[in-house]
Amino acid sequence: MAQVVTSHRGPVTGTANRAKKRRPFLIDLYSTAVGKKYVMALTGIGMMGFVLFHMIGNLKMYAGAADLDHYAHFLQTLLYPLAPKGWVLWILRGGLITMFVLHLHAAWSLTRLNREARPVKYQSSRDYQIANFASRTMRWSGLIVLAFIVWHLLDLTFGVVNSEVGNMVQYEGDTEKIKAVYVSVIASFDRIPVALFYVVANILLGIHLFHGAWSIFQSLGWNNPRFNKWRRAFATGFAAVIVVGNVSFPVAVMAGVIS
Repeated sequence: MAQVVTSHRGPVTGTANRAKKRRPFLIDLYSTAVGKKYVMALTGIGMMGFVLFHMIGNLKMYAGAADLDHYAHFLQTLLYPLAPKGWVLWILRGGLITMFVLHLHAAWSLTRLNREARPVKYQSSRDYQIANFASRTMRWSGLIVLAFIVWHLLDLTFGVVNSEVGNMVQYEGDTEKIKAVYVSVIASFDRIPVALFYVVANILLGIHLFHGAWSIFQSLGWNNPRFNKWRRAFATGFAAVIVVGNVSFPVAVMAGVIS
């Protein structure tokens, strides 16, 4: 009769059988280069929309002080009295800041990934020739635009470098005083170095927007050589509209068209 030999094994630890905890899908996706490109593209679209509507709203300057001041007051009282005054505007600002931070982090992360990996061109040779200058200056134009945004907030939002910010005015027919935004803008652009900085920063913003608008289609996988001329037309047109609109404000003040 054959003898059955049994062996005794020690207890199996829980660590060996413990399944690796899965990360949330969005965080897992963002850890990949593809996910970061999608974040770059989607946040870029959101910020492009903000820049466009911000510029359109600021065109109220050409209609006069009352129109611009009432437009600014409208933004500050969005959904009032359903929501307290200013809350909705700050929620929108919070969303914009979140998009901006994600956009910067995705750009920084992709740069690191590209440096660690073997160098692979992000664009085809034909694409690269079209966006050559803009793509080469993205880092520097982005840094200057970031400095411009910080100055813009200190200048016309918080009034740290503009003593006119926060002053109130009451128009005929109004029941309350509202912020004198028009006067604040004039006071800002009456300073020639500040006005010139706005002009230069918005030109660089246009270069940044051109490359960004061009790259959105590639980041989302919608690039096709047959549509290159349409993509270039869209990128050029969008950037041109923003630059012309934004640059016109300090130029108009310096030229005395708006005073």
